[in-house]
Amino acid sequence: MSRFLFSCAYDGAPWLGWQSQVGGNTVQDCIESCFARILHEPLRIHAAGRTDAGVHALAQYFHADVPESSRMDAAAWQAALNAYLPASIRIMSVQLAPPDFHARFSATGKEYEYRIFCGSVLPPHLAGRAWHCRRKLHLPTLRRVLKLYVGEHDFRHFAVRRGNEPNPIPLNFFFRIIFSATLTCRGEMLTLRFCGSGFLYRMVRMLVGAAVQAAAGTISPSDIDVALRQSHGASPCFCAPPDGLYLLRVLYEPID
Repeated sequence: MSRFLFSCAYDGAPWLGWQSQVGGNTVQDCIESCFARILHEPLRIHAAGRTDAGVHALAQYFHADVPESSRMDAAAWQAALNAYLPASIRIMSVQLAPPDFHARFSATGKEYEYRIFCGSVLPPHLAGRAWHCRRKLHLPTLRRVLKLYVGEHDFRHFAVRRGNEPNPIPLNFFFRIIFSATLTCRGEMLTLRFCGSGFLYRMVRMLVGAAVQAAAGTISPSDIDVALRQSHGASPCFCAPPDGLYLLRVLYEPID
């Protein structure tokens, strides 16, 4: 076997997320079916993480162990997969990886972007690709909340427990580091970017939801500050829709 690391981009709108599931129609299922068509046998791929239905990716990473009998190098795999994949999924790069490399466990961090359109009318080309937020947002408050996220916190209140996870989950499961959280404003489009060593289920969408609630005056930034400091009590935020979320990149140490 030869282990290859693949970078892929996809429009999440047509898919039920990344993770394979009964009935298919996920990004993983689609890519694995293309491998099977090329190799004439099933092949399992292993991703850096999951994305939910409707969430997009500019650089999702996965690795695969392919039979050396295929005699295909990195460039050949990129061309072959893109020939079979639909236009909403594209292999952006392929490289040979060491046998002990793992797309998920070798990752040192991830970077996400969330896009919010604040105009009164959403342009058609942004449908499904940005959150159309019609509420008037106070940008200084939004920036203030993002500064609260930077650092080491217990993000218990900014994540959703998956059905197969224990309840209660140990506190250290929620401990993550957000290295940065920034805001860019270009006209009616707001872009929030989060970079961290790890993210919990729906964590970015809930961080965005809380920040928008504060900027709209529904809650106070102090409510968010309290939620970051204590492990009990109710969450002060809701989960922003998946439309505006993009996985920008996965961080690795140089694998060569």
